[in-house]
Amino acid sequence: MRPGDTLGAIGDRTGAGSEAIARANGLAAPFTVRTGQRLSIPGGRYHRVAAGQTGIAISRAYGVDWSRIVSANDLREPYTLRVGMRVLIPGSASRSTAAERAAAFTLDIDDLVTGSEPALAANQRPARPTTSSARVLAPTQAIAAPTRLSSGFDWPVHGRIVTRFGPGASGERYNGVKIAVPRGTPVLAAADGVVAYAGGGIPQLGDVIIIRHGEGWATVYGHASKLLVQRGQSVRRGQTIALSGDSGGAPRPEVHFEMRKGRTPIDPQRQLPAI
Repeated sequence: MRPGDTLGAIGDRTGAGSEAIARANGLAAPFTVRTGQRLSIPGGRYHRVAAGQTGIAISRAYGVDWSRIVSANDLREPYTLRVGMRVLIPGSASRSTAAERAAAFTLDIDDLVTGSEPALAANQRPARPTTSSARVLAPTQAIAAPTRLSSGFDWPVHGRIVTRFGPGASGERYNGVKIAVPRGTPVLAAADGVVAYAGGGIPQLGDVIIIRHGEGWATVYGHASKLLVQRGQSVRRGQTIALSGDSGGAPRPEVHFEMRKGRTPIDPQRQLPAI
């Protein structure tokens, strides 16, 4: 340690980044360091986050699955990156397998929940939510996520559950439920929140909406025939956000519905009233 050094300056000088050094040395906020203190500097590949970059874009650039990067950097909800932050890229380019590089280009819900928010500059504030569906945010504009859960949860539709949460007959695990309903059924927000994603980034789920609710909660709605909300829009519990359909190759008109607490999928049938 040199006189006047800060953790940020050490991170810049070594290339490791202040977050990685703090983790390696068990330093807690406000991350004060002392002259003469010896610090362990973790090795590895680091990416310096640029303005507007998302975790998904970084994952694809290095051919490493984003969930591995989240775990390696101990990223937490709402997973917003900062411009200039150094992100540890696990593994090495020479050891990345073809399967792993391909996986980096195949999105899943966890990727969208944790890696779709663009990086914020030091003097930049995230966009405040609006109730209007007319505003279209630039992909490089981050959104202010709710910090607290302001309502309870309810089902987005009422119908027959055709796929249940948990392991399936062939051993695959399903992180939500599928509810069969007539085409064009209004899909309702399960709780108050802010739309974090609205689009077709996951082919097998068709058109998808992800809503953040605060306190780590998020809900997911898939197979829509029409999306009625925009990213960055605030919604209320019971508000119509989409119309049901069979987009993404669903065998019938249905709604894919997930609840998540942090990165952990939660069984809706254990959380919500019986339907």
